[in-house]
Amino acid sequence: MTSQIDVHVIETSSLGDRSYLATDGGVAVVVDPQRDVDRIIGLAGRMGVRITHVVETHIHNDYVSGGLELSRLTGAAYGVAADDDVPFERVPLADGDVVDASPRMRLRAIATPGHTFHHLSYILEGADGPEGVFTGGSLLYGTTGRPDLLGGEHAETLARHQHASARRLADVLPDGARVWPTHGFGSFCSAAQTDGDSSTVGQEKAINPALRLAEDEFVTETLSDLDAYPAYYAHMGVTNFAGPQPVDLRAPATADPQHLRRRLTEGEWVVDLRTRKAYVEAHLAGTISLGLDGPMSSWLGWMIDWGAPLTLVGETREQVAEAQRELVRIGIDRVDAAAAGAPEQLAASPDQVRTMATADFADLAAALAGDVPGGLPAPDVVLDVRLNNEWDASHIEGAVHIPLPEVAGRLSELPPGAVWVHCGSGYRATAAASLLARAGRNVVLLDDAFDTAAGKGVVMAALA
Repeated sequence: MTSQIDVHVIETSSLGDRSYLATDGGVAVVVDPQRDVDRIIGLAGRMGVRITHVVETHIHNDYVSGGLELSRLTGAAYGVAADDDVPFERVPLADGDVVDASPRMRLRAIATPGHTFHHLSYILEGADGPEGVFTGGSLLYGTTGRPDLLGGEHAETLARHQHASARRLADVLPDGARVWPTHGFGSFCSAAQTDGDSSTVGQEKAINPALRLAEDEFVTETLSDLDAYPAYYAHMGVTNFAGPQPVDLRAPATADPQHLRRRLTEGEWVVDLRTRKAYVEAHLAGTISLGLDGPMSSWLGWMIDWGAPLTLVGETREQVAEAQRELVRIGIDRVDAAAAGAPEQLAASPDQVRTMATADFADLAAALAGDVPGGLPAPDVVLDVRLNNEWDASHIEGAVHIPLPEVAGRLSELPPGAVWVHCGSGYRATAAASLLARAGRNVVLLDDAFDTAAGKGVVMAALA
């Protein structure tokens, strides 16, 4: 018999997460909704289905949940783990509980601790049995959710739970059952990088370390691979446990050129949302480059002091609105001001418009050999702003390492002179270069792929 259940993905690529809407054509259940629930309500409306249930796999640490608000707006029952002590009304769910959405569609909760202590996965069952499983931060594509978000003191215990939970899912589900994780598409909630866009239980048995390795080996490998995660995570669990407030996406106040200059002069965060290519060609002095073509909200939320004044600058009002939507997903609800237009239009005076010097790794190799390309300063400092695991895997001989989230607070550690800055591809390096330029440093942006550096003649450090 052909399944009568459809599962639709609501992707939030900027955070590396997915929400899901499953429907039998009449009613729908939503799993792990993001905060901007208008996307989900719109999808249900276009399909002509009624949302009757909303469930969370866990209290999220990487985004503000939209589950409570979605249940309020639709009247849907809101399912949360019974062991999570929350102050709002919800349907408490525990291992083995069944959510009957309709005679043709139900969810069966299965306890899968590991990402959190009270984590639940939900087996989606139709008339013919299991269709798949919504795994949240448990079994991901080729990895699992990281076990250290509740504190390092719990990491080993949760890693052992994660191993057992993944195996429990593999034991109770057929190999053909689909796996629908919330995390793992670039999310820092993932213990390791994921591959692929879909998977089944059978495929995970073949590739997933949790299903291939013995418990002790899995725990050791998982804990050794963990890197830093965004500082804003500290606020997400607190907000979600308390019950998030409704989202407000009204446009912020418009900043005119004089207003922008005042904010820049005072050292506030004024974020340029355009691509890094546009930024290097022209930008307002003192603005920070975090383009919408990359994970803007993750890096901004990691670097900015929580609650600090924030101004957004984009090419269009639509660009500003998109950024505002991304920011409310991580709890940055207040944007103090915004402006749209070309830098020349937003400048209070022509001297505010700047360019940024750029180079590639072939230029760096030549410069380090004493043949500095014309127009560029010799590199007194090569700054690597990638994360620790990336640095440990490979780095340039003699480079200084300061991960991007730490650059603003560690500028005094950099030796004097011209700084050539790089990351893995150019996005983070542009953000770092803009911070350096704001601090008055002479900076060159290496807008190039790091994995080409050795082939272009840059000498790599010998690793232990």
